[in-house]
Amino acid sequence: MGGDCFQMSKFFVDKTSVDLKLNKIIITGDDVNHIRNVLRMACGDKTVISDGSGTDYHICIEGFEKDKVVTSIIDAKPNCTEPPIDITLFQGIPKSDKMDYIIQKSVELGVKTIVPVITERTVVKIDNPKEAGDKTARWRRICLEAAKQCNRGIVPSIEEPIRFNKALDILNKFSLSIIPYEKETGYSLKKCIDSFPLSLTNGLISVFIGPEGGFSEDEIRNAVNKGVRAVTLGPRILRTETAGVAVLSIIMYGLGDMGNRQESISKNQ
Repeated sequence: MGGDCFQMSKFFVDKTSVDLKLNKIIITGDDVNHIRNVLRMACGDKTVISDGSGTDYHICIEGFEKDKVVTSIIDAKPNCTEPPIDITLFQGIPKSDKMDYIIQKSVELGVKTIVPVITERTVVKIDNPKEAGDKTARWRRICLEAAKQCNRGIVPSIEEPIRFNKALDILNKFSLSIIPYEKETGYSLKKCIDSFPLSLTNGLISVFIGPEGGFSEDEIRNAVNKGVRAVTLGPRILRTETAGVAVLSIIMYGLGDMGNRQESISKNQ
């Protein structure tokens, strides 16, 4: 666990590419070039393909065509890496390539959805739909590669950027929503998680992380009025690229598949 330990290459395909009657899976798109020219795989080589819905297929390469790789299914089994909780990260868009790092690490930690958010203090300008689409396409590629690397059973969803107020409008579907705030001193993230009922641990959880400079007081006030719980992460100020990773790690330890509480959750199901 951790490090650069060897693992078999993994690829994701659409479920429509899986033909269980013929016992075959067809790989298309960018992965064809990667398999043929980067990995230099050949007929008879084996790898793993996921249908993006939680099933992994061990396959053997049967042949190459111009724009596809034909494979035969050796066996299929459920992917067991998905956490028992469903976390959406509402991430204030940071400067430079910090979003790349945030996406990569959040996917490794088990996030289900990432929503880039434009806040009052967001410096990055997204002026038109094309620019938003280009950024989202890049972030989705990073997400896909991270999902392959860490053996996810799904590819987490990367939504197109939305404004903070619009993010608050969709909170009613979440069982728990959290927003770290440096001026909150009495209510810790640990206390919040410890008080979260076991019966709701399979519900949806949302986490709000601000960009550089954090959220404005008006944004915090609006979020709290919508039912978001402001929490402290301690006396130190965390960078935006650190805060989300820290919060996701703590939640996964407290409610997910990294800590002892999961044993209690299993007993209550």
